[in-house]
Amino acid sequence: MTENPRVPLVLISGLAPGPNTDLAERLRLAGPGTAVVHHDLRRIHSGVVQRRIQLGDHDQLTVLELAHGCVSCTLREDLLPLLRKLSQMPRVRRIVVRLDEAMEPEPVSWALHHVLVGDRPVIEDVDLEAVLAVVECAEWLADTTGDDTLAERNLRASPEDERTVAQVALAQVEFADLVVLAGAATDAWSAAKASAVLDRVAPSIPRVELSAVDGKTVLDAVPAGARRGEVTDLHGPLLRGEPPLHTDCGIGLLTFTSQRPFHPERLHDAIDVLLDGVVRSRGRLWVASQPDMALWIESAGGGLGIGHAGPWLAAPGGPDWADVSPERRSRTLASLRWDPRYGDRAQELVVVTDQATPDEVEAALNGALLTDEELAAGEREWLRYPDPFGEWHEEPCEDTEIDPEKHDANVSNRKDETQ
Repeated sequence: MTENPRVPLVLISGLAPGPNTDLAERLRLAGPGTAVVHHDLRRIHSGVVQRRIQLGDHDQLTVLELAHGCVSCTLREDLLPLLRKLSQMPRVRRIVVRLDEAMEPEPVSWALHHVLVGDRPVIEDVDLEAVLAVVECAEWLADTTGDDTLAERNLRASPEDERTVAQVALAQVEFADLVVLAGAATDAWSAAKASAVLDRVAPSIPRVELSAVDGKTVLDAVPAGARRGEVTDLHGPLLRGEPPLHTDCGIGLLTFTSQRPFHPERLHDAIDVLLDGVVRSRGRLWVASQPDMALWIESAGGGLGIGHAGPWLAAPGGPDWADVSPERRSRTLASLRWDPRYGDRAQELVVVTDQATPDEVEAALNGALLTDEELAAGEREWLRYPDPFGEWHEEPCEDTEIDPEKHDANVSNRKDETQ
């Protein structure tokens, strides 16, 4: 018996509902049998989600009541089972999911691959054809360089959602296979500066104008080597492609590396430099008071996320070489930075700057590293350091099946609430 082929799936993300709807409609009209699904999360704080399904002449709006008002519940309880149901309908030839403005595509892709619906993940029924990010040119630069929270824009994806608009806007384009530009920037300077940001946070991702594409040509523009929803290890490359190393329109790029640990208290103080005049920072940290655990950090606007990225390869009880991704093994070997004492422990951060300069950020981070005297004191002494990074956020839905490691890495807190 021949198995049914998987149904192509397209994810659309973006902060602007109008252009998102426009792109979804172009895909729907590109050929018969395209189903468009959208979950509106504006009332999720009350446990209510509006779901719209369009397929041919069928246009159905359903109000869902969830036991817990959160994105992971919406995914697990409705979107994933719905995708399986649609994929098994003979008339459905493609599914387009227009994500709510507050949703990032990476957790959705992770759920497709790892959350079980029945006895298997939904990725066995659908083929993630493309992840598209819509950028509204008139607003995107201000969104990515501002400090507004989703709550201030009435865009929260759950009552506990503390992310900034900048965090979501950048996460959407960083995970995309194609960026779709909608409208025009307010002036030539803003257009050039937004382009400089995109060149550094998403250097390998092509860009097209929404006005110049239809449902077929936009998918044709997705490059052959696109990631198509691949969720990489937190120890994978921090950037895909080759971003410009020079400063353009005031936007600069710093790659910070070091093979000595951070002092936890000085690092906590230095983190302020990542929240003022910085567009984006992300990377792995080696903190002296937690010598066996790599920490993951992300910031954008006034939003900060810090979480566990799993143990270092050299940590006691750390993963075996055979159990980690080939990409991580090759990176570790190719870097030629394996230390005979500390192994793969190291600092690796990428910082995209705006008002701050790369030199200022680098100086602040260097000042948070252990001094020669502290380094010589050894790990027993390091473990005595007070550690501001010792407490972690817990997912409000206790029965969630979303990967806790990835979830912790995306925990977002305002810096002024962590003092």
